[in-house]
Amino acid sequence: MEGHPIAMPLFLLPPFWIAFIHFNRLQYNSCMHELAITESILNIAQKHGTQAQAAKVTDIYLVIGQLSSIIDDSVQFYWDIVSADTLCEGAKLHFQRISAEIVCQDCANRYTIEKRLTPCPICSSHNVQIAAGDEFFLESIEILHKSDIQE
Repeated sequence: MEGHPIAMPLFLLPPFWIAFIHFNRLQYNSCMHELAITESILNIAQKHGTQAQAAKVTDIYLVIGQLSSIIDDSVQFYWDIVSADTLCEGAKLHFQRISAEIVCQDCANRYTIEKRLTPCPICSSHNVQIAAGDEFFLESIEILHKSDIQE
């Protein structure tokens, strides 16, 4: 476990600290995993575009939670590279960010956070659970059908 600040099994930590470690660990991975994520977005969009007999995918709509480690600019950078010479080349990526919502497990207070996980502002409990803000998915794509293209 060299190089890791915590050598304790996660199941021994309170839920707040597990989420805190998870969130902060994601910050260190910065841009490296965006390439794999962007390739997955491309594969999904191409699959559905091909199934719909598209001549071209024009727009891709992504939903990304605030606590997700996805960096929009990095995805866009890699997109321009990996989508070259594909059905999706030139498609515009649309990013919708979802705010992080936390629920206190002790007093049931639901609150939003800005950047870091925080204890409950009502009862100061660390027994909290992420209710929203850690999601990431491709919501929809827009395509041009072959019949829509004028020759």
